[in-house]
Amino acid sequence: MPRISLTPPRTLLVRIATWYSRRTYGKVLEPGLAYGHNPRVMFSYVRLEQRAAKWNKLDAGLKHLAVMATASRVNCSWCTDFGYWEGTGLGLSPEKIERVPQWREAREVFTATELLVMEYAEAMTDTEPTVTDELAARLIGLLGEEAFVELTAMVALENFRSRVNSAFGLTSQGFAEACAVKPAARA
Repeated sequence: MPRISLTPPRTLLVRIATWYSRRTYGKVLEPGLAYGHNPRVMFSYVRLEQRAAKWNKLDAGLKHLAVMATASRVNCSWCTDFGYWEGTGLGLSPEKIERVPQWREAREVFTATELLVMEYAEAMTDTEPTVTDELAARLIGLLGEEAFVELTAMVALENFRSRVNSAFGLTSQGFAEACAVKPAARA
């Protein structure tokens, strides 16, 4: 049960966000409804997300695995649910996405770089962060400084998302279920 009402005032910004959300995702995203209670926060957050979506120095699959590892570490069920849907849209295998929360036990599913990215995401998400000089140096060597900065910013952004959604009490909206393979129709 959400800790905040999901019926914000029907301001112009909320109506636009609701329309965009239905059009883009097929349903209204609950975090948007929660943010709708404070138009300035909502507008600033939307602008941040729009700008972050244009970052392109880090491979989209690596970026997504970092986001999923972060959401899993924070234990944000809304974020992992949405992340599953988003990851399948990026073309990541469902098996890979499903294994992110237990990536250490499923090393065979991931590349060495993917494993390092998820290790970094978790280390950065720890309270207090446990990023080591060695881990950062290895990633910079593999990805380059521009992509490393983007990775770090994406993990920070997902920490923001996951912690806000968890504090709001938001849980799965059924995005992962929408990705399930439907049985073939009988002829």
